[in-house]
Amino acid sequence: MNVSVQWEGVYPALLTPFTADDQVDLPLFEKNLHAQFDAGVHGFIIGGSLGEASTLLHEEKMALLKSALMVCEGNVPVLVNIAEQSTKVAISIAKDAEASGADGLMLLPPMRYPADARETVTFFKSVAQETSLPIMIYNNPYDYKIMTTVAMFEELAELPNIQAVKESTRDLTNITRMRNAFGDRFKLMGGVDTLALEALLLGCDGWVGGLVDAFPQETVAIYNLAKAGQVAEALEIYRWFMPLLELDIHPKLVQYIKLAAQATGIGSEYVRAPRLPLIGDEREQVMAIIEKAMANRPVLV
Repeated sequence: MNVSVQWEGVYPALLTPFTADDQVDLPLFEKNLHAQFDAGVHGFIIGGSLGEASTLLHEEKMALLKSALMVCEGNVPVLVNIAEQSTKVAISIAKDAEASGADGLMLLPPMRYPADARETVTFFKSVAQETSLPIMIYNNPYDYKIMTTVAMFEELAELPNIQAVKESTRDLTNITRMRNAFGDRFKLMGGVDTLALEALLLGCDGWVGGLVDAFPQETVAIYNLAKAGQVAEALEIYRWFMPLLELDIHPKLVQYIKLAAQATGIGSEYVRAPRLPLIGDEREQVMAIIEKAMANRPVLV
């Protein structure tokens, strides 16, 4: 029985922990899930960019899904990310995810090929028509070079299971643009950590987070305070959090956030090649940011 996806609250884009010999570390994955679940997150996303999706085997993604479903026990939804070059493969993964118990999907535009508007819309529709799962479109032209425009969402609105948008355009006016065009037809989830509070205050329904993988309690606190109208209190935590949140908008966000999760005891810094663990001055600089934040961690009430 699938859990209903409300597209509200904090949804961690989960890290994929590895062992020293490059195996998926399911016990550590589950430890991280428990820490986040205990902090009050509202759902999980497996195999996103932060989860090193491009390096994972299909069977590894399905093992992570099975593990997350076991931990969540039907209390919060578990989503599988789809980031593929081929429409055929994307459809296959959507079907496998649904058959394996996923509650929803996050769907990226075609990888590598810079599809035009017609091709991108056709890709999204083709996947959505082959699954009954609810779908969140990941709109991130900054990193993936394809912008899903309001005009394109007008076409996608025809499919009832395309329900939400991970808003990562880095253009805050796009939140208002989408609301003006569609009202509440699409749920909006802020997808850039350094713009998260602004996105929530402009009307986003939730936050797909990165640093939540290391600091779940603080992330959930900001969300709850923002939605309660306690902006000054949310802003105080957000300002403390910002040096950490900036780790999410760097090409090495995976290494940086994994280092943070290791520092807080719920992750490890092992990554899968071609990524390599941080060394030298770069590692020291990132650790200095993490250690300073941990030394001044806010008291949450």
